[in-house]
Amino acid sequence: MLELALVLVEQAGPAPSSDGLELVAAARGIARRVEAAVLGGEGVAAETLGAHGVACCHELGGAGESLPAPRVAAALAQLVAGSPPGAVLLASTTTGRDVAGRLSARLDRPVLANVVGMELEADRIVVHNSAFGGTLLVSTRYEGEDPAIVLVRPKSFVAEEAGGQPASVVQAPLPGAGAAGSARVLERRRQELAGPALEEAAVVVAGGRGLGSAEHYGLVERLAALLHGAPGASRAIVDAGWAPYACQVGQTGKTVRPDVYLAFGISGAMQHLVGMRGARHVVAVNKDPAAPIFQLAELGVVGDAPDLLRRLVARLEAPGGAGAGDGGK
Repeated sequence: MLELALVLVEQAGPAPSSDGLELVAAARGIARRVEAAVLGGEGVAAETLGAHGVACCHELGGAGESLPAPRVAAALAQLVAGSPPGAVLLASTTTGRDVAGRLSARLDRPVLANVVGMELEADRIVVHNSAFGGTLLVSTRYEGEDPAIVLVRPKSFVAEEAGGQPASVVQAPLPGAGAAGSARVLERRRQELAGPALEEAAVVVAGGRGLGSAEHYGLVERLAALLHGAPGASRAIVDAGWAPYACQVGQTGKTVRPDVYLAFGISGAMQHLVGMRGARHVVAVNKDPAAPIFQLAELGVVGDAPDLLRRLVARLEAPGGAGAGDGGK
């Protein structure tokens, strides 16, 4: 086991992100001690992070109007110099990818990117990457100098509590980053959600090109709301303008791991399957009986996706339907 692993946890409000807690779970599998550098938030969620196995939190604070990555990379480089970890783990988010690249330049270390699994062999890190649309798993053994910089794809690990005590908190303010820190954030836009976030939803209702038209995507959104889930989409209909990018599931979109994934009119291209193959149960509706999505589905319906969507929505919206009166339970 490594003696120490350092994870970057992005915190929005009072709670750490789910991506950050997943990183902590990954770090616990390779290191005896896990410490977290916590970015943003209203104070550090020391109790939550401690319960998940973090021993010490380095409170970075917020970046204000500065672009966060240059200053966060500088802070991580200082932490690494002070107490060298065997690995630095970051989530493959917009900020995480930016920080990883800058930290790589500062430490002169490569980035092990798009990691979906990780283990130790003779105290050396071995990472697993999904290739060719998820049809092949490639393993890479890191033989370089510590620390390894590991960029982990969200939903690759399951966040689980370890029963630890609240983590200790030490201040580690974001340092300046010279000219690299001169960029400023001019505007922030928060996505308004009527239901759960796509990445956190227990039920995802997703639509693809087989819906036939943009107006039919509204049926996907209505069914998702009735099931207290989140709407998803294939890249094809996002590119066509039928659904927003925030709903895209797949290799170039979001990775989801719901209890139930309902796929309407999605053929099952490899790039899409990468983002949803971790679902516990998959139900697929498609006109083409040879659609690849059926190979992953527990229940497959060969039929017209918009027609079945209309029927389901009407049934759930009807008085006494499963979506009425009892919260859809």
